[in-house]
Amino acid sequence: MMKEKEVILTVAGLKKLEDELEKHKTIKRREVAARIKQAIEFGDISESSEYEDAKNEQAFIEGRILTLEKMLRNAKIIDTDDINVEAVGVGSTVLLEDLEDGSRLEYTIVGSVESDPRLKRISNESPVGRALLGKKVGESVEISVPAGVIKYKVTDIGRAAL
Repeated sequence: MMKEKEVILTVAGLKKLEDELEKHKTIKRREVAARIKQAIEFGDISESSEYEDAKNEQAFIEGRILTLEKMLRNAKIIDTDDINVEAVGVGSTVLLEDLEDGSRLEYTIVGSVESDPRLKRISNESPVGRALLGKKVGESVEISVPAGVIKYKVTDIGRAAL
């Protein structure tokens, strides 16, 4: 049997997934069941686009519920007290200096489920996140990205406010 992939989450990320699961199991399931019932009451369902749409949405919701349950079953919660500030890891906030133009960037390394580049939260599985893992203050890193190779120097590592 294949081992299921561990899902790294913050406490906030865990709560968000639990809330989404609860919403799908209660509200969304009821809403789609009501839509299906209404479509059936209209008569011939063999050509009813409303019935087809509702059945497709039901399938999506049930699939999402299964996905969320699997993610929660395989969740590994990041404890802020366990975050190492000596080397970059999941839960680290990393201050980088771009060695080309001297600009400074700050990223928080999170699990793939919680990554959000707009919020400077990058996945430990992304090219940048993967390259930074294990690096210490003062170390440089070259990262291959679609636009070419970028070079950063790690200038500080801290605990993320998770």
